[in-house]
Amino acid sequence: MTGDAPDDDDIAWEILDSEIAYECPGFEIVHDDVRLPDGTETDFDYLTEPPAVVILPLVAADAESESIDEDDREVVLIEEWRQAVGRVNRGIPVGSVEPFDDDLAVAARRELREETGYEAETMEHLLTTEPVNGIANSVLHYYVAENCRPTAEQDLDEVESIRVDTESLDSLVSAALADDLRDGRAVTALSTYALQTAR
Repeated sequence: MTGDAPDDDDIAWEILDSEIAYECPGFEIVHDDVRLPDGTETDFDYLTEPPAVVILPLVAADAESESIDEDDREVVLIEEWRQAVGRVNRGIPVGSVEPFDDDLAVAARRELREETGYEAETMEHLLTTEPVNGIANSVLHYYVAENCRPTAEQDLDEVESIRVDTESLDSLVSAALADDLRDGRAVTALSTYALQTAR
């Protein structure tokens, strides 16, 4: 079976009551009272947050080049402190979709510029995932940003501590395969892009 199950699916849970149990900037925790398919009544808590865009920014290794050579590609990489795991994380730009964002590609361009100072010539949708739908309603919209150039200054949120670097696409794919790239969003973007371009 593919896609979403209908509301009347025989394994669907019935929501009896729902409330926000906790809220803070960026996300909320929802508390649901539910009835399971066998009639059991229980409760369930989950995280709810706005959808986000994830950007795989590709640049030419030669900043003066007018086009990207398929065999000579680099990725704009960010190094960001992640308090939850207590270390610097190597990854790619990610940002929340704002209520006024009618076009996800525009949101992706904004987040790329704000986090890295780079701007892209083109922005193409790669895939959409629900990365942890057992505990959260998070939705990630992945984009490939082609022919990126450093054209602006970073414009970071007050809780963001980010360094910007570039690394070869081949090196990052190898790091993902070697279990040396812990950021799940970066691994998903790199592996999906590698699979699509290999077809």
